[in-house]
Amino acid sequence: MAERDMRFSRVRFSKMHGAGNDFVVLDLRGGMAAPSPELCRALADRRTGVGCDQVLTIEPPRSQRAAASYRIWNADGSPSQQCGNGARCIAAWLVRDGAIGTEAFALDSPSGSHAVTRLGSDRFGIDMGVPQFEPARIPLLGFEQAEHYAVECNGAQIGFGAVSMGNPHALVEVDDLDAAPVEALGPWLQRHGMFPESVNVGFAQVQSRGRVRLRVYERGAGETRACGSGACAAAAVLIRRVRIGREVTVALPGGELQIAWPRDDAPLVMAGPATFVFEGEWLQ
Repeated sequence: MAERDMRFSRVRFSKMHGAGNDFVVLDLRGGMAAPSPELCRALADRRTGVGCDQVLTIEPPRSQRAAASYRIWNADGSPSQQCGNGARCIAAWLVRDGAIGTEAFALDSPSGSHAVTRLGSDRFGIDMGVPQFEPARIPLLGFEQAEHYAVECNGAQIGFGAVSMGNPHALVEVDDLDAAPVEALGPWLQRHGMFPESVNVGFAQVQSRGRVRLRVYERGAGETRACGSGACAAAAVLIRRVRIGREVTVALPGGELQIAWPRDDAPLVMAGPATFVFEGEWLQ
């Protein structure tokens, strides 16, 4: 009887996190194919896989000024347009790899090109672009542009703000973040027809003009310990409402991010850590 072929293909990966938002990072610059949704789900599984909120891939740049590009897959295998914590991890990975030797560079994401500044050994600032509030850009159906929207849920009016940071976000302001209905209202808003591409749902408690607590229920991942684009969205909505100042610390369950938005027509900048956890090989 012929000996059974026990050869496996090996996928090298890095496990990283940014303020607790964790990732499996794959280097595709050598020509490796993009991961299938099935592989993304297997890698992301916290019981039988590596465990992560998103899978990130590093790829050749798509624009002349960028050092590299990256793509994002959620834990359920669906693609995502933006991930601020992931962008910092990609930047840190490239610096450690020796692909970048400057303090300032650019990365291409699925939603555009982003300027990056190295702030220290494990901290990076990311230009996240100008927040977009027009309902068609989010997209949000059935509303004219406003700072406050409302929808009825089980007989109660739910107020929220909405913005695109390259991906859609809704923000619900609450008095007590620990008691916020994240697991109930997050999925409900994601399924609502007014968000045709679903939505990342943030729950924010303003503690002062310079500090906000935040929890985020993400598309394709559920509640995560941190969401960089969600922190940016929360800051943008609350700044427009004059609830906070132009520079704010956003405290998430996994850590803190610093957000600065100097004026409405300027890019919003997010700063925070990027941490390596371990390296490994996935056999398939």
